[in-house]
Amino acid sequence: MIRKVVEKLRLDPPKTLVIGFALIILIGSFLLTLSTATVDGRGLDWLDALFTATSATCVTGLVVVDTGTTFTVFGQIVILALIQIGGLGFMTLATFFALLMRKKISLRERLILQESLNQLSIEGVVRLAKMILIFTALAELLGGILLSIRFAFDFPLGKAIYFGFFHAISNFNNAGFDLMGDYASLTAYVDDPFVTLVVCALIIVGGIGFMVVSEVYDYRHTHRLSLHTKVVLSTTAFLVVLGTVLIFALEYTNPKTLQPLSMLGKVLGSLYQSVTARTAGSNTLSIGDMHQSSLFLIILLMFIGASPGSTGGGIKTTTFATLIGAVVAQIKGKEDVIFFRQRILPHMIYKSLTVTMIGLFIVIAITMILAITEPSAPFQMILFEVTSAFATTGLSMGLTPELSPFGKILIVLTMFAGRLGPLTIAFALAQRKQKEYFRYPKGKITIG
Repeated sequence: MIRKVVEKLRLDPPKTLVIGFALIILIGSFLLTLSTATVDGRGLDWLDALFTATSATCVTGLVVVDTGTTFTVFGQIVILALIQIGGLGFMTLATFFALLMRKKISLRERLILQESLNQLSIEGVVRLAKMILIFTALAELLGGILLSIRFAFDFPLGKAIYFGFFHAISNFNNAGFDLMGDYASLTAYVDDPFVTLVVCALIIVGGIGFMVVSEVYDYRHTHRLSLHTKVVLSTTAFLVVLGTVLIFALEYTNPKTLQPLSMLGKVLGSLYQSVTARTAGSNTLSIGDMHQSSLFLIILLMFIGASPGSTGGGIKTTTFATLIGAVVAQIKGKEDVIFFRQRILPHMIYKSLTVTMIGLFIVIAITMILAITEPSAPFQMILFEVTSAFATTGLSMGLTPELSPFGKILIVLTMFAGRLGPLTIAFALAQRKQKEYFRYPKGKITIG
């Protein structure tokens, strides 16, 4: 249906993605308003349904009602389907069904798929889409089985299997929706190494990007990694370790978070919060009880986000690494940004700066507006919520259910912009490079 609509409109790839995601959200919103979607038999009102469908499709995880206690199995399956479509991208799924029916993938569809997967060319995009689908199925299957085995010790077998696969799919797609009830997320498993490590692995693998996963898998044959993969892996490892160490140090004496836990529990709790801040959204510590310093650290981690071509959001790890590289180069008095003995082209630095500044503008603007419309909410809570929405993270200090109708609409728009904005802008910038036939004379201004 969506594929036919966008074909008739003959839109360019960025607009196709925007309209495609919007249609999916509207369909999901309608399904969540049905009486069969909620336990009370009334269905969600249209605004809460729109908010939930947007959060699921944009793989965010912010909720205005508790997923585990509000929705029936039908409603939860609708949310899970939206998460899967949003995480993979509707064009990836459309390509899969087209291949099943042995239909030829047109050039226009390859261009849209290229945009959806954040690739620089159409070469190999269909093969990459196939790999994504196979890898996603295997990762979610393995994660679902492992979590089901663990949950079987706490729930009846049928419920354990359902919970296991729901949370595996949700966390692999960096969505953060959970079924534990009372907005508890996975706090009951804060010191459980099995659940912590399995879910962290799902989040990281889903967040490093499918192109990186493909290269790592092919490494046994090629024995080489691209610069992109090296930067993503090294930056991801750096941020996870740094976040873990800082959260451990900042929350060590907090009686509401780490202090009551054993040393292993403290490490696992710190690790989980560091990993999930990179756009996953589930949590094992009570976010609202963390120190302000820890919350600000999480805001920074959320803004950076995951990696290009992944299920996560944020400005992306490669953008962050490029900007840090440019700062270091300037401090050292060097003209070039060098990563792994390779030079980063100037236009990539400009693109990184553009994506970052647009992201900052969105977060600052929405935060300022919500500070006016939600006067009773603390400023840090508003900033945390907006950053979480923009980075499609889903972590919350508890403000989301208390938002005014206007506030909910703003967060919906922020989630939508966060999921599609930076990706589409980055691709559009790559396609709009124009040849300049003359240059203006050099001018000097004072900086700093």
